[in-house]
Amino acid sequence: MNERLARMRELGQAPWVDELSREDIENGGLRRMIDDGIVGVTSNPAIFQKAIAGSDLYDEQLAELAEKEDDPKRIFWEVARKDIQDACDIFMPVHEETGGRDGFISLEVQPDIAYDMEATVEEATRLHEMVDRPNLFVKIPATLPGLVAIEEMISRGKSINVTLIFSLERYREVARAYTRGLQRLVENGGDPSGVHSVASFFVSRIDSEADTQLEELGAGDLKGQLAIANAKLAYQIYNEVFGGARWRKLAEKGANSQRLLWASTSTKNPDYPDTIYVDNLVGPDTVNTMPKKTIKAVMDHAEISSTLENGIEEAKTLLERLREAGLDYEDVTDILEKEGIQKFADPFNEMLEEIRNKSAQLVS
Repeated sequence: MNERLARMRELGQAPWVDELSREDIENGGLRRMIDDGIVGVTSNPAIFQKAIAGSDLYDEQLAELAEKEDDPKRIFWEVARKDIQDACDIFMPVHEETGGRDGFISLEVQPDIAYDMEATVEEATRLHEMVDRPNLFVKIPATLPGLVAIEEMISRGKSINVTLIFSLERYREVARAYTRGLQRLVENGGDPSGVHSVASFFVSRIDSEADTQLEELGAGDLKGQLAIANAKLAYQIYNEVFGGARWRKLAEKGANSQRLLWASTSTKNPDYPDTIYVDNLVGPDTVNTMPKKTIKAVMDHAEISSTLENGIEEAKTLLERLREAGLDYEDVTDILEKEGIQKFADPFNEMLEEIRNKSAQLVS
C-alpha cells in the first residue's frame, strides 16, 4: 500500500478515485488501485462520456444493444449497469473488510431531473434495483427538490451520495435531510445500520469562481483561500450535527453518520500546488475522491497530516474579509450549483449523441 494513502486512512480519511472506465475494470486497474490504498469509486456523466468516447471496449455491447434498442438513454443505462456492477464486485471485499463503510461505487441520476423531486426518487429507486449491489451509492444533487428526494430515499433504507454541495447552509440542510430520513426509517420499524451516505462537498470549483470575482473586485490578495476555508467550516457543521444529543439517539440504534466527501479536489489553477486540496483537508470521518492524476501526485509527494481542524478561526475571519472586499458568497455558491448541473447535463447529452452515432455505425 502506498504510504501516503495509508497515512490518510490512519488519520480517518478514505481515499477514493473519481474515475471509472471499462478499461480499468477489465485490465486490473481497479484492483491495482485497491492495492495502493484506494477504497471507493465515484462516477458522473462526464466520466462516463469520456470513457465511452475514448474506448472501443464498449463497441461489442453497444452493437448488441443497438440491434434491439434504438433509445440511446436506455442503451446507456445497460452499459452503465455492467460497469457499475463489475466495479461493485471488485470492491466488495473492501466493503466487507470495512464493515460496509467503504468499497462503494457511485452512479448518478440523470442531470436533467435535478429539480424534479418525484422523478429523482423514481430514478434513484430504479438504479438501486438495476444494479442490485449493497455497495452502490446513487448520487442525487443537493438542489432544493433534491433535499426532499434524499430524505425520502434514506427513509426507504437506500444508501445515497449527495452531490453538488457548495454552500455551508446547503450542507447543513443536507445533513438534516439525512437525519430526518433515518428518523422516519426507525419510526417505521426499519434498521438504520445498513444505510450509508456521504455528502459530496465541492472544493476547487469554489476557488475557480471566487478567484475570478476577486480579481474583478481588485482583491487579488484574497485569492486561493475560500475553498479550503469553506470545507473546514463545513466540517465544523458535521461535528455539530453528528455530535449532538439528537444524533446520539439514532447512533444508539445503529445509525451511521453521513461522512463529508471532498469532491472536485484536483487543482484547477496551475499556480496552486497540485495536492493543495488534499493536504489541507485531512481529518477523521471524511472521504477525498480524486482523479487518477491527483492520486498519482498524492502518492508521490503529498504532505499528509491531520489538518482539517487547523485554522478554524482564520477561516471564519476570511469569510468576513471576503464580504468586506465585496464578494457575495451566496452568489458564488448559487452560480456553482447551476453550473454544476449544466456541467453534468452537457456531457450526458454528448454521451447520448456518441452512443447514437456509434450504435448506428456498428449496426451498419
